[in-house]
Amino acid sequence: MEKTAETLRTAQLPQVQEPRNAGMPLDLDLVRALQANTSAIERRAATLPGRRSVKKAYQAAWLARAVTMIDLTTLSGDDTAGRVRRLCAKARQPVRADLLEAIGLPGLTVGAVCVYHDMIETAVDALAGTGIPVAAVSTGFPAGLSPFHLRVTEIGESVSAGAKEIDIVISRRHVLTGNWQALYDEMRTFREACGDAHVKAILATGELGSLRNVARASWVCMMAGADFIKTSTGKESVNATLPVSLVMMRAIRGYHELTGYRVGYKPAGGISKAKDAVTYLTLVKDELGDRWLQNDLFRFGASSLLGDIERQLEHHVTGRYSAGHRHPLG
Repeated sequence: MEKTAETLRTAQLPQVQEPRNAGMPLDLDLVRALQANTSAIERRAATLPGRRSVKKAYQAAWLARAVTMIDLTTLSGDDTAGRVRRLCAKARQPVRADLLEAIGLPGLTVGAVCVYHDMIETAVDALAGTGIPVAAVSTGFPAGLSPFHLRVTEIGESVSAGAKEIDIVISRRHVLTGNWQALYDEMRTFREACGDAHVKAILATGELGSLRNVARASWVCMMAGADFIKTSTGKESVNATLPVSLVMMRAIRGYHELTGYRVGYKPAGGISKAKDAVTYLTLVKDELGDRWLQNDLFRFGASSLLGDIERQLEHHVTGRYSAGHRHPLG
């Protein structure tokens, strides 16, 4: 199993502190010129699941990397402090210790734990000393329709409570009506309210109407200073998809070429299988390069994904598949 650990270590770039995206003035000419060839994008995306295949130690290494990129999430109306503590325990030990020892990667942890505002203090306490950040959804998640001043205040309250990352939701109506100045101003205000906490802009792509709107909203949010752009809240009828991911990744690449700033990407909602995680990671490698294959620039918003990855890692170690209930989230 040493090959799994060595494969992951040799692919690991030295962790560098990227300068935060400072944003840029809104360029309406650039935004309005953006187009999306939907049929070509969908054809490209359709080839992805079968075009790349990784096996054995290489697959295990990719899956171990995926674990470090998961924002382990609970966003249910019936969340309790006990549930959040169990989730944090899973974040600290995401894969059974014997499996991590077998593949030579003890000490592996997830990228973050994502919760509602009321659960921030519980999560911060449960993760003390681990270095795992707490992310909080904010700004009237998931619809983003509460009064604007309350959305801004909510960000400040979450940062004060200990959240190091804030997942905000944009006002979809600004995208659907083409009011790019309003979207830019909103995102800029949210970024300023976050202070030192990194901000992930949730576009709710399933509600934006077209891939062209996805491209334009991605650029506007990055121009306004978003540290990450994220597909979905997980509450829409359509969440992360490969065509949407392709559009957003190319927007990130274009923005980096223009400004020099690297913006992170987070697909969320509907990614529950290990094979899907590998597909997304290969798309990242193809479109953005190896630097984005670290958790300061790429995250999965997921809850059930971790269980299937752990199951696949057990198969790699033992040669047998186990029942899903052997890998609970908490």
